[in-house]
Amino acid sequence: MRYLTAGESHGPQLTTIIEGIPSLLPITAAQINHELKRRQGGHGRGRRMQIETDTVEITSGIRHGKTLGSPISLVVTNDDWTHWTKIMGAEPLPEDIDPNDIKRQISRPRPGHADLVGGMKYGHRDLRNVLERSSARETTVRVAVGAVAKILLKELGINIVAHVVEIGGIAVDPKSTEGKTVEEIRAIVEADPCYCLDPEASAKMVELIDATKKAGDTVGGIVEVIVEGMPAGVGSYVHYDRKLDGKLAQAMLSINAFKGVEFGLGFGMAHVPGSQVHDEIIWDEENGYTRTSNRLGGLEGGMSTGMPIVVRGVMKPIPTLYKPLQSVDIDSKEAFKASVERSDPCAVPAASVVAEHAIAFEVAKAILDQFHADQFPQLKKQIDEIKQYAKEF
Repeated sequence: MRYLTAGESHGPQLTTIIEGIPSLLPITAAQINHELKRRQGGHGRGRRMQIETDTVEITSGIRHGKTLGSPISLVVTNDDWTHWTKIMGAEPLPEDIDPNDIKRQISRPRPGHADLVGGMKYGHRDLRNVLERSSARETTVRVAVGAVAKILLKELGINIVAHVVEIGGIAVDPKSTEGKTVEEIRAIVEADPCYCLDPEASAKMVELIDATKKAGDTVGGIVEVIVEGMPAGVGSYVHYDRKLDGKLAQAMLSINAFKGVEFGLGFGMAHVPGSQVHDEIIWDEENGYTRTSNRLGGLEGGMSTGMPIVVRGVMKPIPTLYKPLQSVDIDSKEAFKASVERSDPCAVPAASVVAEHAIAFEVAKAILDQFHADQFPQLKKQIDEIKQYAKEF
């Protein structure tokens, strides 16, 4: 399974093509749109979310509510395109136009963005050519892709959810997830302004985000993704590039502004002895093999253990500041304050939704890589059989 995305932040549309989804999987646009709406929510989102209402159009690969097995194409139209047609249009400019008359050109790269290095790489003197694609707007269709993956996973009995565990140093109670299923976590998260499980921490996060916005600054945080119902043995210890934790780490770090990833206890493992890290194995007739704890985050030797997969990612503060940092004009080489595009003081809640869907795609891909099936009913049968096999092993 693979996908490509195309489109610019202020272009006419965002497009993705997904290949490798089995046939006969029930999917509707409404299911995908629910996830797109979640991505646009969360406290700290900026004015762009008031302009755009992201909805998906399915243009191939699904007929009468079920997948065909052929590539699926999804399109999200940019409502704001009407204000950018002359600036971002595909047609060549008139030969007699002065390049300096082109509106919204950017020659001042913003620290923390792809602007300067991207301009160097592709030879763009107008850095808008870089920021339009490097923008987190592209994650819209990544969420759409992940929504398709989540539908597949749910039909296989695998559920996934993300929540915010920290913003700007304000952390949730570590016990907030204890005893809760993925569905119970989702119900709480979707009703919370910061997409977190701890109402006291959430209230403090809201105050911090508001104060940060007033100060013209930005704030980052940490998100956690939980995958429940994963069969044991997905991934591999045989080759480095087949290790599931490696693939999930890459997926998390591929998200805009994400700079770190950990599983289970994560970096905390450096501070405690091995007896407080590794998960003891137990067995009973009803559940088969389980662990007395889940400090390794459901992964051993590059493979899923059958315990919930727990992966966290850290998001840096968005680098577009309303009190911009110093930069250098690439034309004049003079020092300037970096240009300001529309920005959010905090996008961590929205980023948790992106993380959920990025991980969902990688989990689904790992399953399809291992259990080749052209038809969804065949795949479901294989997953049920492998779960039973693992229990009796």
